[in-house]
Amino acid sequence: MDYTALRPTAGGSHGAPLFLEGVIVCRQFADLLEVTLGENLGHFDDLVVVTSHEDHQTAAVCQRHSVECVRTDAICGRWGDAFNKGAAINIGLGHLSHRGWLLHLDADIVLPDCFRTMLAKEWLEPDCLYGADRLNVIGWNQWQELKATAAYRRQFQYRCLVQNSGHPLGARLVHREYGYCPIGFFQLWHGSPRKRYPYNCGAAEHSDVVFALQWPGPKRRLLPQVLTYHLQSEGSRMGADWQGRKTQPFGPSRLARK
Repeated sequence: MDYTALRPTAGGSHGAPLFLEGVIVCRQFADLLEVTLGENLGHFDDLVVVTSHEDHQTAAVCQRHSVECVRTDAICGRWGDAFNKGAAINIGLGHLSHRGWLLHLDADIVLPDCFRTMLAKEWLEPDCLYGADRLNVIGWNQWQELKATAAYRRQFQYRCLVQNSGHPLGARLVHREYGYCPIGFFQLWHGSPRKRYPYNCGAAEHSDVVFALQWPGPKRRLLPQVLTYHLQSEGSRMGADWQGRKTQPFGPSRLARK
């Protein structure tokens, strides 16, 4: 059997160089973005960060890393909502070319060092939405310890075994009616369909699931070879920051107390 016939031809990672653009919405998370942006930037061919006009710290982080920062009042306040993440994502997507793959990433997520290598080995299909798992890294000290391990830079052994660094696995959403739904911290799709994010009202929740449901169940897929790192300043309940930053700053304890 000629397996090459099964490879995607329009925008897949085989047969053409993978072009990756990204959008990150960051409001009140400049401390985490300072860490994650430096780790993630090299994976992207183009990347934009969207924030509010008053978030000068996020804008300063983007300037230090030479990343385009899009500042808008649509992220909050225009329709009386606390945090309209969907509107902000759409504005960020409007600054990208959509000629390859698009990745929406949260500001507190670090991609593995081998991310682009593993994408290049995956038979990405342009009509699918892809998600990934996340390992929860809680606190500055855990983050420093993780970076010192071989598992951080090399998540694979013998070219085939995925290494878990020992951190707990974050929640994966498998809806009782709709099945697996890649959620908003990591959503990868091809730009050709020009899909838009729903305009959520009131908080950052739900819109990512509604966005994922634009793809039928068999077209929502998990990338099993990608383990991302979810940086948290402290252990907190799910949704603690959905309506604005409530958690402590991320950094060495002496800085976090200031």
